[in-house]
Amino acid sequence: MQNAHSASEKILVLGPAWVGDMVLAQSLFITLKQQNPQCQIDVAAPAWTSPLLARMPEVTNAIALPFKHGEFAFWERIRFGKRLRKEAYTQAIVLTNSLKSAILPFAANIPRRTSFLGEMRYGLINDIRPLNRAKLPKTVDRFVTLGLAKNVDLPNKLPNPKLIANHTNALVTLTKIGHQKPSHKVLGLCPGAEYGEAKRWPIEYYAEAAKAALAKGWEVWIFGSEKDMPYTKQINQLTKNGCLDLGGKTKLGEAIDLMALCDTVISNDSGLMHVAAALDKNLIAIFGSSTPHHTPPMSDKSHIQYLGLPCSPCFERTCPLTNPVEHMQCLKKITPESVMHLFQ
Repeated sequence: MQNAHSASEKILVLGPAWVGDMVLAQSLFITLKQQNPQCQIDVAAPAWTSPLLARMPEVTNAIALPFKHGEFAFWERIRFGKRLRKEAYTQAIVLTNSLKSAILPFAANIPRRTSFLGEMRYGLINDIRPLNRAKLPKTVDRFVTLGLAKNVDLPNKLPNPKLIANHTNALVTLTKIGHQKPSHKVLGLCPGAEYGEAKRWPIEYYAEAAKAALAKGWEVWIFGSEKDMPYTKQINQLTKNGCLDLGGKTKLGEAIDLMALCDTVISNDSGLMHVAAALDKNLIAIFGSSTPHHTPPMSDKSHIQYLGLPCSPCFERTCPLTNPVEHMQCLKKITPESVMHLFQ
């Protein structure tokens, strides 16, 4: 791989605001370190991403951005960027395509500002890379190519994200919620998907998979944010409260550390799917309205369940087919039985 960086490189990455995309960004961080082990990588992103970045050994500093989601905040970004001038970054890599995301590195006087053109960012971005969507179909391809020298092709195999979980913190979290360290295998379930129901495998199917694991003597842990609590609660009720319902009970860092104790994870296409892949779990990744050709889990232990029906992928939040025979078939035809043999 051609080296695009000097020994004293200090790189500021403007990171994405989604869990899954931030996990995929680790492939870029690893690539930068492979090219120049001495380079420093700082990542500026929303504050909630800090626990994720803390589990990426390539990242030196996580810089919490104070801006609200979608907020332009022009002068605030200028002021924040000016405060970063003292850091003397040699390069900024901007992973998002918005105009506002390019203001901060410009204000920070970072000499080389690398990204795709995005929203007419001439001048703000001065190391513009062409975005060939056909040549770079995956999000991770686009992230990594920004870390390479111009006109250098992507390697055949990109480095997989690899999160370093905190085992001690996992045990502390279990104690806090009144649960023992597992003495049997653990199946993790991730039934949420913030994007919408067209990405969510049916609750009843998750419950059937949970029952099969419980019958084998496994523990079943259900992961989810506060927004996912209706789903985690319903799954637990369908198993007669045989699971550990973690819905809304853990922060992101705690969820990552607990997931590291799981043996197998079943997940919709969501941020937690990418977390499970980066923890090198035996992962059953279920795709409905989205496609694994764009954001596949980066792991050799992933079993992708995707039917590729004629209507797929539609990328809709809710299934546009109202006929009961057709409605949500991209997910309903992935039966619990078809995934149970993948438990390991």
